[in-house]
Amino acid sequence: MKKVLFVCIENSCRSQIAQGFAISFSNGIFDPYSAGSKPSGTINPMAIEVMKEVGIDISSQKSKGFDELDVKRFDLVITLGCGDVCPFVPAEKHIDWKVEDPKGKGIDVFRRVRDTIRDKVRDLAGEDR
Repeated sequence: MKKVLFVCIENSCRSQIAQGFAISFSNGIFDPYSAGSKPSGTINPMAIEVMKEVGIDISSQKSKGFDELDVKRFDLVITLGCGDVCPFVPAEKHIDWKVEDPKGKGIDVFRRVRDTIRDKVRDLAGEDR
């Protein structure tokens, strides 16, 4: 099982959505985590809402920083558009998906970001089968 870390700035939207999809799609091929470089401490309510629309509940996930992770080395680290704000986390492979930050934007932006992340996680899960 590959340890995968999804990273965004606040760990409140994009990385939480990615972790939710990875849990849902991976069928045991991923051990998914998420963290942020400046965690907000909460999951954005609109992220929770748009994930519920597709049948995935992320409301019990927690916004956290890297120091709160039990795992310190990953097989794959995926950053979701945080650029230079994302610190280096040791991993076999690093990928940057450059996904728009939906924070402060409308529900349609959250849905578009959710769908983009869903497609990327689905592709990632397909590559690892």
